[in-house]
This record gives sequence, structure tokens and C-alpha cells, in this order.
Amino acid sequence: MPLTYPGGWDAAIDRYEARRAPLGFGQGEALPPPDADLAALLAQRVADPGPMPDRPSGFARKRHAIAAELQGLPELAVLHGVLISCLRKRTWPDQAPGLFRRIWVEHPDDMLAALPTRWLISAAITFADHGATEGERHLGQSIKVLFSLLKLTEFERLYSGLTPETPFRLNQKVKTDLPLGIEPFSLRDGGLDINLLAPMVQAARKEPVLGPLAMALLDRLNADPGTVFRRIAQMRDTLLQRKA
Repeated sequence: MPLTYPGGWDAAIDRYEARRAPLGFGQGEALPPPDADLAALLAQRVADPGPMPDRPSGFARKRHAIAAELQGLPELAVLHGVLISCLRKRTWPDQAPGLFRRIWVEHPDDMLAALPTRWLISAAITFADHGATEGERHLGQSIKVLFSLLKLTEFERLYSGLTPETPFRLNQKVKTDLPLGIEPFSLRDGGLDINLLAPMVQAARKEPVLGPLAMALLDRLNADPGTVFRRIAQMRDTLLQRKA
């Protein structure tokens, strides 16, 4: 039987590990020390990094790309992005986890106000591996799975010919079994969406460091009109109106 991932899981793991090679640092390049003045970086603004230097290190290439993307934002946002990039690899500089956590302990409101949503998602996902408590790691892993699968489903939907805000028509449902023998979802009475999201909200409300970041993301998810959750809600409302 053909596999979705030829070569099986070992080949998939090899591909995954190949993307986790540590960033190389060039001569004189390093992360700030653990006690760096984060407030000073918050006060500085990211300038145009200019052209890419010749033969850049992996670290220099990554920092240049992040700085180009985040021009005009606080320099702390660039450090934050570089830290996330380092912490996604197999190994990282010793001070990276502590600096990342300091940013979210000391300047959470500033980062929530400054960073684009995609960087907030990356930050929350980083807690999955580098949270200081079991609660942070568990909540970070939940956010990681939720938004990673959301990205996959919404990307595939782009090929449906419908805009993200357009729910599917109820009379176009294909009558077939779900894969792996999964029990069908009840559009009228099913609670899978709430059962997935509500425990995350409960967990986020209890976490002092990751919690505000997680709640900001969940609130944005709730307000966005172009997700599978909103479309399911619209389809459910339409079905209930017809039943009424």
C-alpha cells in the first residue's frame, strides 16, 4: 500500500532532523549575555539591515532576514526572533532559553503589541520545548498542534476555489466514511471544536507567563472570520435555522 511519506517514519525523521542543524556563528558573532539590558533593546528601532554580507554565517543570514522583516519594530523583536530560531535547532547557545523567557517575563505587553501574529505563534510554540514548567510545556505543545494543523487545513482550502470566509454548502457533503474509521462529526450536536479549544483556554488562564500570550492567540482565533472553526459555526447555524 502506498504511503503518504515514502520510506516510512524513519525517512520522515531524517528529513525533520536535517532542518534542525544548529545555526553557525561567525567570528565575533554571539547572542547577548544572560543579563543583557532588554529594556534598552526595546527602546531601539530596527533599521534597514542593508545588503546581505558576503559569505554570511547561518546566524548572520537568519538575523539579516528577521531584521529585514521587522524593520521599524523594537530591536528586542529581532533578538526574540533570533532566539526562537536558535531554540528550534538540536543545540543552542547556553543563554538562549533564559533570554527567551526573560523577554516574556519582563516585557509581555510590549511584545504582544509589537509582534505580528505569526511571531506570537512561533513564541508560544517555543514554550513547548523550552517552557520552565510542565504546565507551560503542555500548553505550548497544545498551541503547536492547534496552529500547525490550522495552517495545513487552511492552506489546503485555498485550492477549494472558495475564500476562507465562505462556508461549504450543506447540500454538497460527500457521503463517505472518514479515514481510519474515525467517528463522523455531528454538525448539529457535535462538540469537538469546543472540546478542543475550551481546555486550552482554561490552561492559559492559569499560566502566568505563557498564559497571556496563549490567550491573545486564542482570542484572535475566535475573532478571525476565515478559519475552520468559524465556518463550522456558520454551517451549524444554517442547519439549525433550517431545522427550526
